[in-house]
Amino acid sequence: MSDPVLQRKSAFDELGFKITVDNLIKEIQQIYLADEIPWVVGYSGGKDSTATLQLVWMAVAQLPIDQRKKKVYVITNDTLVENPIVSLWVDKSLEIMDKAAIAADLPIHPHKLVPALDDRFWVKQLGWGFPAPRPKFRWCTHRIKIAPTSKFIQSVVRKSGEAIVVLGTRSAESASRARVLQNHALNSNRDHLNQHSDLPNAWIYPPIADWSNDDVWTFLMQIENAWGHSNKELLNMYRGATADGECPLVLDTNTPSCGSSRFGCWTCTLVEKDRSMEAMIINDEEKEWMLPLLELRNSFDFRTMGERGDKGVRDFRRMSGKVQLYNGEPIHGPYTQAFREDLLKKLLEAQLWIQEHGPEAVRTLELISIEELKKIRDIWVEDKHEVEDSLPNIYEKTMGKPFPDEKRYSLSGLGYEEMELLKDSCGDDDIHYQLVRELLHVEKQHSLMTRRSGLFASLEKALEKGFYADEDDAKQRAVDKFDIEQTVENMLQEIAMQSNLSRVDYHDI
Repeated sequence: MSDPVLQRKSAFDELGFKITVDNLIKEIQQIYLADEIPWVVGYSGGKDSTATLQLVWMAVAQLPIDQRKKKVYVITNDTLVENPIVSLWVDKSLEIMDKAAIAADLPIHPHKLVPALDDRFWVKQLGWGFPAPRPKFRWCTHRIKIAPTSKFIQSVVRKSGEAIVVLGTRSAESASRARVLQNHALNSNRDHLNQHSDLPNAWIYPPIADWSNDDVWTFLMQIENAWGHSNKELLNMYRGATADGECPLVLDTNTPSCGSSRFGCWTCTLVEKDRSMEAMIINDEEKEWMLPLLELRNSFDFRTMGERGDKGVRDFRRMSGKVQLYNGEPIHGPYTQAFREDLLKKLLEAQLWIQEHGPEAVRTLELISIEELKKIRDIWVEDKHEVEDSLPNIYEKTMGKPFPDEKRYSLSGLGYEEMELLKDSCGDDDIHYQLVRELLHVEKQHSLMTRRSGLFASLEKALEKGFYADEDDAKQRAVDKFDIEQTVENMLQEIAMQSNLSRVDYHDI
């Protein structure tokens, strides 16, 4: 049985379309004029956020010029791995919006937000080796969606003391979304505004919370787009896909991620398939250029990698180098060096193919920026001690041109070819090779310091990480360690009981 909260009637049933919209515009005007608190409108380019922004635009535009004092920031969060079709649509919309707001003398200011360099998807996945996101390890949502948005809203709050965040959130989108809206309303002490649970001094205003899906489309088709971007083209974009919803402005973990939305990150593995991109490709021959993206996304989806998932391409040690067990099996850590290098090669190949064979609009499309590649290179060499410095070589062979970075890494004369010889001398013992390589690099790093403090700690860490013969050896040693710790724990408990000591006391024995 479907949730009754989703079986909503039209918001226009009681008073009709025109009166309902006019009343909502008056409500928006009243809230806008009630105080000096600036507004932040979330705009993803999808139907709900478009309808919301259009209502705000109409409401402010109908006010006398001397009453349009409060700034209205329109923020779009670009994860840099958005569905390219949607990303191009949003970029064009923001460009038109900015010019239209200036021409109409409106205090509406579009802003495109991007994640911090260290938090970007490819820096995490290719650089550090974070495995593809999954329901129990959704590492991407906060870093590439919540953090940039929260940072912007907090900057507004710091300047003005408070901020009103206007969202296109609707109860009819899902039962979970309805419950979130209800909980916000219960905690509110201001009409129409709900206190945000995670952002101090930020208020949520959802003007179309009671609208149905059909209501949104009725409004968009009846009322011409306020800033001049075609709502009919937006409808056509939706017709190219089959799933419901859109990629919302994510402010907290209660907001559904793009994994359950129509439009989102093309790299998303929170769902089994990217049905929207598949549908776009099937429904429109002109969008077949996105096939390399779909194939690449599926190549690192852990569901496609057999019974063991992606364990075969991940280190049996955690990021720290330690081995941890769960149900007697190692908890696998980051992607291996070989897998990351191969994934980078595939990503660059997809980028090059799209630039050469895609339509004019995507001939300059970058799936990964040079800035991100430089950061990944630094992580590989400086943090992961992968001193072969393979990234420039991969880039040059794939893209057919030199990697644009003047930085040169050197390990006391040991370059790419020398490290290949070292690897050959270690044979199949990859762990031994990694150990020797890291020891050499740690010594080199500390030799450049005025004070070599921390050298022995770094060497010890490298030795601990490279101590194992293989994964089976690491697993057995972790089991043995656990057994010893349990035995010692039991002995201490026995001593404590015999000595009438408390559990706190026997740890001091």
